[in-house]
Amino acid sequence: MFKYTFKTSVLALALVSLIAFSCKTKQEATTEDSAKLSVDFEKYELENGLDVILHQDKSDPIISLAIQYGVGSNREKTGRTGFAHLFEHMLFQESENVPQDQFFKTIQDAGGTLNGGTWKDGTIYYEIVPNNAMETVMWLESDRMGYLINTVTEAAFQNQQEVVQNEKRQRVDNNPYGHTGWVIDKNLYPEGHPYNWQVIGELEDLQNATVEDVKEFYDRFYGPNNATLVLAGDFDTAEAKKMIEKYFGEIKRRQEVEPLKPQPVTISETKRLYHEDNFATAPQLNMVWPTVEQYTDDAYALDFLGEILSQGKKAPLYKVLVKEKDLTARTIAYNSSNELAGDFQISITANNGVDLDEVEKGISESFALFEKDGVTDRDIERIKAGLETQFYNGISSVLGKSFQLARYNVFTGNPGFITEDIENIKKVTKEDVVRVYNKYIKDKPYVMTSFVPKGQLELITENSEKANVVEEEIKENISKTVEEANSEIVKTPSKFDRSKPPVQGSAPELSIPELWTASLGNGLKVSGIEQNEIPTVNFSLVIEGGHLLDDMKKNGVANLMSDILMEGTANKTPEQLEEAIDLLGASINMYTTDESIVIRGNTLTRNFDKTMDLVTEILLEPRWDEEELGRIKTKTINQIERSDANPNIVADRVYNKILYGEKHIFSYPTVGTVESVKAITMDDLKAYYNKNFSPSISTFQVVGKIEKEAVLKDLKGLEERWAPKQVTIPEYPVANNRDKTSLYFVDIPNAKQSVINIGYIGLPRTDKDFYPTEVMNYKLGGSFSGNVNLILREEKGYTYGARTNFSGSKIPGTFTASSSVRTNTTGESVQIFKDEISKYKEGISPEDLEFTKNALIKSNARRFETQGSLLGMLQEMNEYNLPANYIESEEATVRNMTLEQHKALANKYLDASKMAYLVVGDAATQFAQFKKMGFDEVKLLDKNGEEVKLEDVKL
Repeated sequence: MFKYTFKTSVLALALVSLIAFSCKTKQEATTEDSAKLSVDFEKYELENGLDVILHQDKSDPIISLAIQYGVGSNREKTGRTGFAHLFEHMLFQESENVPQDQFFKTIQDAGGTLNGGTWKDGTIYYEIVPNNAMETVMWLESDRMGYLINTVTEAAFQNQQEVVQNEKRQRVDNNPYGHTGWVIDKNLYPEGHPYNWQVIGELEDLQNATVEDVKEFYDRFYGPNNATLVLAGDFDTAEAKKMIEKYFGEIKRRQEVEPLKPQPVTISETKRLYHEDNFATAPQLNMVWPTVEQYTDDAYALDFLGEILSQGKKAPLYKVLVKEKDLTARTIAYNSSNELAGDFQISITANNGVDLDEVEKGISESFALFEKDGVTDRDIERIKAGLETQFYNGISSVLGKSFQLARYNVFTGNPGFITEDIENIKKVTKEDVVRVYNKYIKDKPYVMTSFVPKGQLELITENSEKANVVEEEIKENISKTVEEANSEIVKTPSKFDRSKPPVQGSAPELSIPELWTASLGNGLKVSGIEQNEIPTVNFSLVIEGGHLLDDMKKNGVANLMSDILMEGTANKTPEQLEEAIDLLGASINMYTTDESIVIRGNTLTRNFDKTMDLVTEILLEPRWDEEELGRIKTKTINQIERSDANPNIVADRVYNKILYGEKHIFSYPTVGTVESVKAITMDDLKAYYNKNFSPSISTFQVVGKIEKEAVLKDLKGLEERWAPKQVTIPEYPVANNRDKTSLYFVDIPNAKQSVINIGYIGLPRTDKDFYPTEVMNYKLGGSFSGNVNLILREEKGYTYGARTNFSGSKIPGTFTASSSVRTNTTGESVQIFKDEISKYKEGISPEDLEFTKNALIKSNARRFETQGSLLGMLQEMNEYNLPANYIESEEATVRNMTLEQHKALANKYLDASKMAYLVVGDAATQFAQFKKMGFDEVKLLDKNGEEVKLEDVKL
């Protein structure tokens, strides 16, 4: 399950005075472009105390059910941390009437998706399904709310203890700077304060937790009287109310949960701590000040302060630390106000080798600059402008609406708090920003952390003390055997037979949105979909080529192009361009992929024309700023060097080199190497631009509240000014010519997990077999209910997740099986992957094929909900020249697949005896075993994929 994190209200919501949530009555308001938007809801309470909120949205035949409980890690106590998150995992196992591992499978079988999340102040569970499965969702959620605890056995509990520990290893222990949050919270919040520990919990507490602990926690916090249920989407209100009463109404109240009162903290003196980080390659400084709880006047102003100090080229931190002193490539400052308290944090990951004392001095100079320049009305205006667009994006899906309604209800008691929230944002002034700076930051004590690479203690700030970080010791894997009780599960009485799943009605029929196409005079192909739910537009300009057009000797030019073009234009400085975008409430981003350079944007409908003027200026009037190029190169080199500390990035880089070989451009990272980036000049960028940027190899996609005629009118400037040219995209032959099993191992000393990638070259997206192979792969590892995940995670508890997939574009991609597993289970996990891939060729059961068909076909009801998903569909169609009804063809492929065809595809495209097996982990404890496991060859590689002699490595 994901760790659900809510940022402060301004980052989740926006300044939109014209929108209101209303109780029972719908309020509508008009924007400048005459768009109408309403978000109405009805709230009532069941006799058992469950708050119910209903919001109808008929735009798509889907519904979202979200249940938020008033329990997060803030309800735990010292010595028993991590329970809220651990219990979130337990609720996905089984309940009295839902068998083991059937929560995910039942929802996927209905064409839906589900998940849950825990943060400091809450826990939420949700499902999104076609509306014919509404009763199924009610049945599932009510069963785990009221009919679960009798199924919590020692064996099931032990399994999820292992899964959560693996999640901690993956997110915290095996990541650079992963322990930062722990060090900060231990020193900012006193012992016993609900924010003194991490959501994931202490490893020792997770290991020592008992079933009785879990049962007590469930009884105390998981009653209906401590929960809010939000149903959003396309449903009949009377029918929904009847179902909610049937499934949730008879669940008994549990212990009363008293609301927690705010507990803001203060510290009497500055605390300076350091930690030698096993995975970091660059030093990082964090400064954190205690602030106030959410929804207070000061919290809103502090949110603005974070933006003004760090975001954009006008920001004092950027001007001093990046532009003037070249100490870092990025500055971060933000306020995090939660239910009980808040903190304001500045986080600076310095350039390699930078002394953090210099960063600290730079922050002080940035504060002095802020005090000198102050805050302008224009600063406030540009922040507020972006918030409107953010708000619309936040409610573009039924799930987004569910989350916001639930959050407001739990923390304010009023789902309609949006109106007050917006007013609080609106009234923030420049004087407020200066006031909270003086009140909470200026000359106030703070917690400072210096995280530096191993052996680089000279980089920590002066007078720092060693942080008491506890590193897990790698031990031999010892399997625990838990005797399962043979007694039958005791069923909690119910007014009806809950053991029978509800019968679902007919699934919604596929309804592909109407799209339009056009070709401009310069050869640019344009396609669009008009979607009128919210007054925004999402668009993308895709220029073919990207990394494919890189010179291997100067790899990384395409990637630098994406960055340099966003650094001002011929008529605008980088700062002026950034401000022009911000004042429109727009976002424009450019990035490079293996096969394209993409400009992607999001803006309010009323500002689409001005946004496209800026896109045209960015594209056709480059500034070619040498000073900015220097900063971009430094940032890119830092990124490359830091990637060596990330086992997942190392695994992907080495994996591509093994499979594609040194003569294929895909064996070189898109970002380049340190040496290649250093060698790139402005002339190289200009040559790439002049040779390869052409409308003849480009497509423009647009989705939103805008008509075709308006789009084409606003593209006139691009049509008239962008002349076509002949561009030849090189071809790199690639084939699957592997003929043996090879085990490759990359050493990450003291790694707490091993990253595993297994596979070989597969198919291009354009191959007729590509989509059928995706269908074939679904039950192997294409979903949570895939065989490899059910074994490695749910049965063994070795990992947080395991997957298999086929990737591919116009160029053959790969078949890859992957996971991050607990270090001491590495060898067994590799063998399980190998065995399951081989076994899959024997065929699957009729039930598994039916599950695959249901999951893939019924999920199409959710495929067209948001502007982002529709934009992705258009890009896929244009990239691979697919017909408008290609999704209908895919449905037919799924519907018509037979067991024989499935088996034939598995035998044709899965051969575990010819795959490359890559492990990135701790060689000292894990490498030797693979020599005895029957591989045709076993090799030790470095982080760049070059073979290492065994005598050069300490094993």
